[in-house]
Amino acid sequence: MDKKLIEESAKYLMHTYNSHPIVLRKGRGMNVWGDDGTEYIDFVAGIAVNCLGHCHPKVVIAIQKQAQRLLHVSNLYHMEPQIKLAGFLVKNSFADRAFFCNSGTEAVEAAIKLARKYSKEHLSPQQYEIITAYGSFHGRTMASLSATGQERLQKGFEPLLPGFKHVPFNDIGALKKALSRRTCAVLIEPIQGEGGIKMPSKDYLLQVRQFCDENRLVLIFDEIQTGIGRTGKMFAYEHYGVEPDIMTLGKGLGGGVAIGAMLAKERIATAFEPGSHGSTFGGNPLACAAALATLHALIEDGFIMEQCRHTGEYFRNKLLGLQKDFPSLILEVRGLGLMIGMELTKAGSFVVDACAARGMLINCASGNVLRFIPPLIVTERDIDLLVDVLDDIFEKHSH
Repeated sequence: MDKKLIEESAKYLMHTYNSHPIVLRKGRGMNVWGDDGTEYIDFVAGIAVNCLGHCHPKVVIAIQKQAQRLLHVSNLYHMEPQIKLAGFLVKNSFADRAFFCNSGTEAVEAAIKLARKYSKEHLSPQQYEIITAYGSFHGRTMASLSATGQERLQKGFEPLLPGFKHVPFNDIGALKKALSRRTCAVLIEPIQGEGGIKMPSKDYLLQVRQFCDENRLVLIFDEIQTGIGRTGKMFAYEHYGVEPDIMTLGKGLGGGVAIGAMLAKERIATAFEPGSHGSTFGGNPLACAAALATLHALIEDGFIMEQCRHTGEYFRNKLLGLQKDFPSLILEVRGLGLMIGMELTKAGSFVVDACAARGMLINCASGNVLRFIPPLIVTERDIDLLVDVLDDIFEKHSH
């Protein structure tokens, strides 16, 4: 471990992260290596970003080729990778139009602006309020933070932006009660990620869709974490047979390169016109080339998402086995595909630290939910190795 580098990190970087005392130098597939040569199996994937694993050859080659050709010219001009990426996303989703930005939180900002502008122009100038869920996470810019349903993340940044109302997740009755003459949209994650891998009931998203249709509201799905194959389908909404009007993407879209996207149906998308919204770096050729390579690998090689569904089920069953063995420590195992949460009866940081010491990188959300979001290429052997480590850790802490 390069102690000097960690000391420089503490000296020069703002203390916005409680980073582990690990300096990572290299990654390939499921594995990353520290500067001291320590090898880790990565079940975090850059927080659901490296969906194809680290340094996937197709993504690396696409980046290399594009870097030699064109990095940036701005949206004052047309760019082939951006146009092709937009077409690919439209052809493989519910949407008719795409807007590109640099992150998931920017995609949420774009979605909020589009929903409000559409509603003011087509419904009423007084309709601007967006209903979101408690436990949600939509980003850290002021609008996306105001939309987020977690007070602990908002503390110290008041006053928040007006126009957001929060209701319990998975409660259609509460959603209906929150409706007012100012409501213009519902913004929801199909599966809550940062909130602790909270799953909707079977018909909840369908009921939300019906509610929006009956009241002429825009339905926005935040698929920043659930999208791009994470749940075993390209987008989580496909599992539930429900299409949104707007969808936000980020994280896994670029296979490790920063990019965000907002997709929308035509009737909604027309509310944006030149000057309505923009992004200097959004949809730049390098990021779009990486995203195209990622999507081609996922869709053209159907094996990856098929493997995600299989290994996700295998993983959940293994974790359920641990729950049976340690009922005093493990409350619940839940998830879909390779987006899995294990809720503990105590804070999960001790498990995260113990796993890192044993060469396994995992993550904790909402304080007591171990979140497993590995690359979609994870194997049963990788899972077995992690479960053995978890079993040993739980055994030592169950007495």
